[in-house]
Amino acid sequence: MKRFGKTLLVLLKWILLACPAGIVIGAVTSLFAFSIAHVTEFRLEHTWMLFGLPFAGLLIVFLYRVTGRGDDKGTNTVIIAVREKKDIPLVNGPLIFVATVLTHAFGGSTGREGAALQLGGSIGDFAAKKLKLDSSDRRIMVMCSMSAAFSALFGTPLAAAILPMEFVNIGMVNYAALVPCVLASLTAHAVSVRLNIHTLAIPYEVERVPDLYSVAFTKAILLGIACALVGILFVLCLHYSGSFFKSKIANPYLRVFCGGCLVAALVFILRTQDYIGLGENVMAAAFEGKVVWYAFLLKILFTCLTLETGFKGGEIVPSFFIGATMGCFLSGILGLPANLGAACGMCGVFCAITNSPFTSMIIAMELFGQRGMGFFFIVIALSYMLSDYYSVFSAQKFMYSKTKTKLIEYISGDTFRRNKKSKQNEKGE
Repeated sequence: MKRFGKTLLVLLKWILLACPAGIVIGAVTSLFAFSIAHVTEFRLEHTWMLFGLPFAGLLIVFLYRVTGRGDDKGTNTVIIAVREKKDIPLVNGPLIFVATVLTHAFGGSTGREGAALQLGGSIGDFAAKKLKLDSSDRRIMVMCSMSAAFSALFGTPLAAAILPMEFVNIGMVNYAALVPCVLASLTAHAVSVRLNIHTLAIPYEVERVPDLYSVAFTKAILLGIACALVGILFVLCLHYSGSFFKSKIANPYLRVFCGGCLVAALVFILRTQDYIGLGENVMAAAFEGKVVWYAFLLKILFTCLTLETGFKGGEIVPSFFIGATMGCFLSGILGLPANLGAACGMCGVFCAITNSPFTSMIIAMELFGQRGMGFFFIVIALSYMLSDYYSVFSAQKFMYSKTKTKLIEYISGDTFRRNKKSKQNEKGE
């Protein structure tokens, strides 16, 4: 009973910490979402805004360099802070807020959830330091703040509660953060709902689902394999395009200016804004089977040109776009309903690039209902297994092998160093 009493005190502590954190971060993230929505609406009505993208990039690079964050690692900074007990500079919050809004205002192709994780993490870390929490509680505070930000922005509070616990150390979930993350996530979601914030949640369920225990089972397997391959392609394109631009254009100002010019030029060449911003209209069209087959390839191109030349935002929403459009395309080939293919693609590609299978499964339930859960689970499980150790977050640490019950402690970024080393060895031979 004595231990139970101590645990009740811990619960009370986290109610007093996580709920206010959810309120504050829910409000800040709602303002963030509101800002992006309104600048996007303005850009869509005024195409000339695209001419300002290169100059917006110059301002973003200047802001990061003048504040001493020129080498900022984005969401990886938050992941490292949770795992290695390192500080998250408070300036990261306002920086990612302003930089992401600027990127969306002038037509960059990027997301917002990754930015929200950084925004929430920086606020949570600042609060933990001010409250003089110990290192363990400080890490939990950062995680529950990330949950709050993701929940308020995306509208999936249950998935948001699990994500920070799952994607830092893959294969080892920090359940000590479960209650704080749930409390902060639900509170932040309530705030965003009260403020009438538009989330990315698809507004209808997947209803027409074929019998899984038939030839459709094979189709689900093929979708899972495709999601893994497309997820790997996205990660590889981000990595190698970043390396290419940095090697060819060393000056960050010139690099971001060229990136902005390329994105704007492509928009005018293609005569569509479908592949910049969040792309919610294209994702909605994918659920109705009304997108071109190569849409996911163009989104990969636009996102790489945006993020890897110096603009800010996130990779998560682009992964949803890529997955939905790819799934829609494959559904026509496989003879599946377009909305089922798009839903499977969204969750499968998200899982492939974040290595978060349980979060992906919960997202599937919250967004698309339970009718297609058999399909979703197969696609997500296969996508996780087959995506190797690639990740859009190079700081992710894999604690266990994906194919054996074996402790490996492998950093995702080492995948590229390993590949480079093996190629050098081959040349040496």
